Amino acid sequence: MTLTIVSLLPSLQNTNGDAENAAVLAARARWAGLDVRVVPVERADELPARVDAVVLGSGSDASLPAARERLLELLDELRRWGTEGVPILAVGTGWELLSWGIERADGSTIEGLGIVAGRAVARDGRVAGDLVVRAGGGLGVLVGFENHARDYVGAEGSPLGRVQAGSGNGRGAGQEGLRMGDVIGTHLHGPVLAKNPRLADAILERMCARAGLDYVPGKQAAVVDGYAEAARAAQLRAAGVATAAPA
Repeated sequence: MTLTIVSLLPSLQNTNGDAENAAVLAARARWAGLDVRVVPVERADELPARVDAVVLGSGSDASLPAARERLLELLDELRRWGTEGVPILAVGTGWELLSWGIERADGSTIEGLGIVAGRAVARDGRVAGDLVVRAGGGLGVLVGFENHARDYVGAEGSPLGRVQAGSGNGRGAGQEGLRMGDVIGTHLHGPVLAKNPRLADAILERMCARAGLDYVPGKQAAVVDGYAEAARAAQLRAAGVATAAPA
């Protein structure tokens, strides 16, 4: 069996390299001896017959209308994936587009697809910097970089985790991201799965469980995870977080 990871709209939603999280999942799956492929999907007619996981990265505000129109073509599939337990990782504006909607600083709004609860609302100034999150569900501490001009409200009942350093969802909530079933939304930009292998493995475990396969990280994963832990330790020090459980 070949596992299929879909990278949605990589031409529009990859400003911070978020789409490359699909490549991280594929690499770890191959190290575990699994057959896997990454399929870039720009439009509905490019969807493969089988989808085992979905990665949707972040784009610029200028690309929001075009990205929304393309995602609308996939609305039925996104709803089905969300209810059938297909893991979906959505970052930044990709996450915002799956929400109830986006309120921009100029007063205009963009209707979201309504896949997850909550909405993005304009904040007073952009936040950019290290983001450290203590996540639930055995994920430990997640690290990354946030860069957004909107807060996120309405995810209070289902956050990805608690903020240890940075802003996260903002509005004084002390929370970051959203997790609804196997759909994860986050402000953690860039190759978040490379820096946080425990999160990558959790997604892979879910993918394999749905496919009736076992997932056991390969030997190469242990080598690479050592590099990831060194990078994580440096970022934790820079963010002023003294200690954290490995992830």
